[in-house]
Amino acid sequence: MKIKSLIIVIIVAIVGCIIYLNQNVTTQDQLVTLSGTTMGTSYHIKLAPAEGQKFNPKTIKAKIDERLSVIDHLMSTYKEDSDISKFNRAAVDSWMTVSTETMTVINEAQKISQLSHGAFDITIGNLVNLWGFGPTINIYELPDEKIIQALLPQVGYNKLEVQLSPPKIRKRSESVYLDLSGIAKGYAVDAVARLLVQNNIENFLVEIGGEIITHGHKQQQQTWVIGIESPVGGERVVRKRLHLPDVAMATSGDYRNYFEHEGVRYSHTIDPVTGYPIRHALASVTVIDRSCMRADALATAITVLGPDKGLEFATTHQLAVYMLVKQGDRFIEQHSSAFEPYLKAEED
Repeated sequence: MKIKSLIIVIIVAIVGCIIYLNQNVTTQDQLVTLSGTTMGTSYHIKLAPAEGQKFNPKTIKAKIDERLSVIDHLMSTYKEDSDISKFNRAAVDSWMTVSTETMTVINEAQKISQLSHGAFDITIGNLVNLWGFGPTINIYELPDEKIIQALLPQVGYNKLEVQLSPPKIRKRSESVYLDLSGIAKGYAVDAVARLLVQNNIENFLVEIGGEIITHGHKQQQQTWVIGIESPVGGERVVRKRLHLPDVAMATSGDYRNYFEHEGVRYSHTIDPVTGYPIRHALASVTVIDRSCMRADALATAITVLGPDKGLEFATTHQLAVYMLVKQGDRFIEQHSSAFEPYLKAEED
């Protein structure tokens, strides 16, 4: 098997997002750029100081790094002492106390699972690992179908119980293994945005692993401009440029993180119903929402649902969704009615 998953820490914007920013400002109010690594990926932040505003970028970056470190140490499956890793080792039917932040993410994940009828599911970590996309297993052959079929009835969001106050969770099956990779980065984006506002910074763009939130504006009252990448292998081609005022955007796709075996591509996105990587023609899903955490999870859910069911889901729940669907050697665009205002802004 030839592994083609890209090294995640050098990806500027995973699964389809390229940030286009004006770099030609030479005044004292020029954009402040902060960057670093977190949660197995990179972050990039642009700050546009208000008129006359002064702050120390090193101080702000230190606060951001500290905030992200806390989140990572709570929700990572790669850290043995995280809330998630401790729970994954916990006994069946045993309540475990978790932090308020971890509970916030898990509770939202369960809501999206219910809304999508299980298309989004944080309990399928063992299936993710089995296919070689988790922290514990790196496979060189396809999983045994018997193992997949044995796991399926033992996992599922309905086998995770949540108690909000005090925050506790428990598993009803030994095979329940939480993986927050489809929602935690979105939460981290929201958390950094709140931190910046608390520090009186109102104009910014935050991107972590391709998940984005904007607030305020750039110089001269310009809106932040985000590019949606076309899923062309080996290239970065912008399909759409969106003007995004005070919203979050998340993109999910199968064209960056995958492997090939005997000429067949296997996506990192696992369908909780079948236990296998998705195989439909939906290549990229972009969701715009007020919450990046919610957009992150919804993008994954719609990716699992596929182009037809995904668009129906977006329409039913009035979600702003843009999709690229592979058709032969090209990609066709589909979007929900709630996404149209952002496309009109591009035309203007």
